[in-house]
Amino acid sequence: MNGPGLYARLPLFYLYHRFGWPKMMPLSIVISVSFRCNSRCATCDVWRKPNDDLTIDEWRRVFHSIGHAPYYMTFTGGEPFMRRDLVDLVRVAWEECRPTILTIPTNGLLPKIVPQRVREILDAAPTAQLGINLSLDQLGEKHDRIRGVPGNWEKALQTWQGLKEINHPNLRLSVHTVVSKFNVQEIPAIYEGLQVLAADSYITEVAEERVELDTVGWEITPSADEYAPVADFLVEKTKDRHFKGLAAVTQAFRGQYYRLTERILREQRQVIPCHAGWASCQIAPNGDLWGCCVRAESVGNLREVDYDFKKAWFSEAADRLRGSVYRGECACPMANASYTNMLLHPPTLARVVKSLMR
Repeated sequence: MNGPGLYARLPLFYLYHRFGWPKMMPLSIVISVSFRCNSRCATCDVWRKPNDDLTIDEWRRVFHSIGHAPYYMTFTGGEPFMRRDLVDLVRVAWEECRPTILTIPTNGLLPKIVPQRVREILDAAPTAQLGINLSLDQLGEKHDRIRGVPGNWEKALQTWQGLKEINHPNLRLSVHTVVSKFNVQEIPAIYEGLQVLAADSYITEVAEERVELDTVGWEITPSADEYAPVADFLVEKTKDRHFKGLAAVTQAFRGQYYRLTERILREQRQVIPCHAGWASCQIAPNGDLWGCCVRAESVGNLREVDYDFKKAWFSEAADRLRGSVYRGECACPMANASYTNMLLHPPTLARVVKSLMR
């Protein structure tokens, strides 16, 4: 799916969200490849969840039923690189769906495996832009404590070095920080300390109490007052460097995301309409289809509908979930959905364009 194809669909998603017609397939899909994880994070308990992962053959049937609808696909976990057939899984997704952008996060604990598999993925999906996001929530031993694994920081740096050596035109390397109660006061210092890595971009999102991660009731999310100075700092940093092309557009959206997150935390409502369940979704490792991972409410299991994505996506259960989201019965700053929401919100899109023209 090329750029003009994406832009031509945006008004249709607005109509689908507002009126329920025309029915659209999602443009952004998160694929949870497995809940298995070698981290023991203070902000996540997903590693305790039982595993019943779809096989490659099952995923091929799912991706075939989805077709070329997705522009953006994310392969997450758990730790996605723990899945030994991850390269084959991404290859199947590219063959069946032809996404323009692929993103894979990693905790960096597998320095002998991650760089090699990234090379193989670049070969497996030759036309896609591949983004690898290394998760770093602190510096040195402080990072190890948040992630619950001694030596995580050093292994992550080894992984990063291996990734930097790839030097492929389709590869973008980002550093990703989860802003939580454990590090919110130190984000400026963390940001500055990570600059030595010379990442293509620096990404943050707020720690959330998600059903997916079994973190409901953990009180890991910073308050609006705690997050406000972080938002101010990060917005200013999006203006520091002279980005060009897609990088400039991405930075402009990030500046809006930080402000949006602050307002959602403060107002506890959907500040702009949420399109999770219309334009974006997530598929769990066992085939459950979710509108988003925060609620993680299944609208159908793909194994039970013969791997036909449309049967679950356009089901009565999915319509009920969309109705709940449309009525504003939930609100969160989840990054993946928020970027899609901003793309489909004309006032936010106008602010992005204005910032690019300065």
